[in-house]
Amino acid sequence: MQLISNGLTIGTVARAAGVDVETIRFYQRKGLLGEPERPQGSFRRYGPDDVARLQFIKSAQRLGFSLDEVAGLLQLDDGMHCDQARELGERKLMDVRAKIAGLHRIEVALARMVRDCGSSLGSTSCPLIEALHARVRDTTLEHGDPAHP
Repeated sequence: MQLISNGLTIGTVARAAGVDVETIRFYQRKGLLGEPERPQGSFRRYGPDDVARLQFIKSAQRLGFSLDEVAGLLQLDDGMHCDQARELGERKLMDVRAKIAGLHRIEVALARMVRDCGSSLGSTSCPLIEALHARVRDTTLEHGDPAHP
């Protein structure tokens, strides 16, 4: 890492953390990363802790945590709040499992539609397209047709 007067430039920090400069500025506006003072006529200087914090944020995002949730985790990052961090992790795990279950239901329905598509040779209507139309009709009946109140 290129040190500039005992600190790293924002570009160097961005490269080291694997993010864009604009990402750093966005995180600063969101309060996730501090904004160092700018000495008169010089560049802001960042340190290795800033790189580590950016890497923490990106790591948490890869696990599915929103930036608001990441902010909560960062507040707990003092080694004294493991129970609260675990609770956040457990909630995220439940969310992930619910999404997986939903994706599994979608997979089963789509696989059935694709299978039916292959078994309808010679018919005038594609079962996949017809199933999608039927879902639209069912949704319209459940929620009312805005075109025909």
